Amino acid sequence: MPPLSHCVTAECAVPARRAYAFLADGLEVGRWALGSFAASKVGRNLFRGRSLFDGTDVLYRPVGDAARLIVDYHVGTKPQALAPRVMARVVPGEATGRDKGSCLVTLVAWRDASMSEARWERLVACHEVEIRLVQALLAEGKGP
Repeated sequence: MPPLSHCVTAECAVPARRAYAFLADGLEVGRWALGSFAASKVGRNLFRGRSLFDGTDVLYRPVGDAARLIVDYHVGTKPQALAPRVMARVVPGEATGRDKGSCLVTLVAWRDASMSEARWERLVACHEVEIRLVQALLAEGKGP
């Protein structure tokens, strides 16, 4: 059976609320998501980014749950047909025996039924890099 999801996690040296604010900010997504680079706001909580691979545009809407420190990214090519394809979750460091000023950031992607094996492998490789970009941007204080 082909894989249906992929998950990556990194420890980040910032408080959980700061990491959440960074992940929930649609413009910031355009700094770390390789498939949504150079994002611009195009509507109410709607953003357009460009794939670094083929230059195609993608629309996305980050839907945050601040109480649970979760962001669902609804993605697609048409505003009325966005689907939740990626999730970010932040876990406070103290909840996992780490420092209070740190957190764990997890990205989860779900495989669309129409996605080819090559496209899925590219998405998995991107997430492995993207989690490191999130970690580095937060460490450098470049988030909100």
